[in-house]
Amino acid sequence: MSRRQQILRLLLRYRNSGVFSGLQLDGEPPRNTRLPDDADPAQFVADLEALGTTFVKLGQVLSTRPDMIPLEYVAALERMQEQVAPIPVEQVRAVIEEELQAPVGKLFAVFDPEPLGCASIAQVHRAVLHDGREVAIKVQKPDVAAQLRSDIAVLRSFASAADHLTRVGRRVRFADWLDEFATTLRMELDYEAEAANLARFGQHLAPYPELWVPQPLWDLCRRRVLTIELVHGVRVDAIPPVRRTEQSMQPLAAALVRGYLDQIFVHGEIHADPHPGNLRVTDDQRLAVFDLGMVAHVPPRLRERLLKVLFAAVDGRGEEVADEIIGISTRLEDYDEERYLRLTGQMIARYAANDTLSEGRVVLEIVRIATACDLRTPPELSLLGKALLNLEGACRLLAPELDTRSVVERQLQHVMRARLVKSLSMANVASEAMELQQLLRTGPRRVSDILSLVAENRLQMKVTGLEESRLMENIQKVANRIAAGLITAALLLSSVLLMRVPSRFSLFGYPAFAMLLFLVGVVIGLGLIVSALLFDRRTRARAREERGHR
Repeated sequence: MSRRQQILRLLLRYRNSGVFSGLQLDGEPPRNTRLPDDADPAQFVADLEALGTTFVKLGQVLSTRPDMIPLEYVAALERMQEQVAPIPVEQVRAVIEEELQAPVGKLFAVFDPEPLGCASIAQVHRAVLHDGREVAIKVQKPDVAAQLRSDIAVLRSFASAADHLTRVGRRVRFADWLDEFATTLRMELDYEAEAANLARFGQHLAPYPELWVPQPLWDLCRRRVLTIELVHGVRVDAIPPVRRTEQSMQPLAAALVRGYLDQIFVHGEIHADPHPGNLRVTDDQRLAVFDLGMVAHVPPRLRERLLKVLFAAVDGRGEEVADEIIGISTRLEDYDEERYLRLTGQMIARYAANDTLSEGRVVLEIVRIATACDLRTPPELSLLGKALLNLEGACRLLAPELDTRSVVERQLQHVMRARLVKSLSMANVASEAMELQQLLRTGPRRVSDILSLVAENRLQMKVTGLEESRLMENIQKVANRIAAGLITAALLLSSVLLMRVPSRFSLFGYPAFAMLLFLVGVVIGLGLIVSALLFDRRTRARAREERGHR
């Protein structure tokens, strides 16, 4: 209850401060919204940090969503990326020894007690193996997993209430967004999964010699301990001017964009957090990519639809963009298709005519417009926009003069060619041939069966909305409501008639039995009213949600 009060106090304190202005969904981009005079983004960040690890991670996620919150809050939240106080080195040693089942002195020849970095969930230390190799050890902070689970449970109750009771909640579905956030946190807490991500990304980015993914040392990796090759280099936002005169950063930035687009649309994985803290320019003039805890997997069919969205956006085809988004989204009860098509077409036209509007911003604007028109998009679309936006930010830091749009356009064409070549592989051709053979073998027989049923007048069609079980369930609900209403009316009428009958026992100055009947009737009546106001509206809203065509 104390934790709930702290969270509720935070929500109430900032309800009118402008931090949630991006969720008003009035059709205007949140960046044009003027903040109230008493808005204090720095204090908002401080309050999030005071609530602990979960809200630090929540702030980091919000810092990458300029489509949801104003830019003033984005700028304040960005400093939360790595500025966290370190924990004592004794606690770090205890976690390492517990996970690896050996003393730190035996595992490493040298263990630096000063951390290389400290995040909200983990702390990183430098060490040297007995064979002389330098490594970085990422250690999860003690008890952080239990705290995260507890806070997520509390936030889930708030999100569920907001989804049921507010119009914005029914549009955005905070519970679904929180589930994605919880899934991301669970992935970040499993360092064995992150080690697998590092190994997989290293293989996928091997065709790009400008990029380097430090590989894990599997013998020294466990669920709460990750040991990888040490990266010697500078952050992309701290490259000295002298270094830029000696080495052009354009090849690194272009390779980063091309490699990540391949990773998304060829291999189906989105690293949603390529911020400057996860990118280093190494001493051998390569770009190191690490911290791959936040990786989302995109199914092949959805991957194709997202690729079509980007192709259509690049070519300025707004109607095709809108059609593809409708096909992968859910139409809510108040879905306004005409307004959605108009706003999407206008936005894509602005993008085609404006060189300063980036691809990541376009994707996030698509999500915002769809939400404003009661069209719920899949979470992978927001992750794609977030990843592209972070990539563009990293490229601006590396090479501000790079034309990112032209790199994206050329790489999308390369991705399409690679997908076509992959689709013509022997395995895919054999699979398609087997499906065609199955169709040719069973098709005539099925057509004959249908014609036989038609000829014998035995053809039946099943309509989901009129299913017998669902129809009987709805009839029973109506009958129960009618019966409860009749019982309530009978109880109230009986209590009124019994009020004049003398009784040895009284309650509030009235005959006790009559008063008891009256209270029971009032409770049942209020229950019926509450049920009708809350649950009937939610059932109607869910019933009118429609998935897009496949």
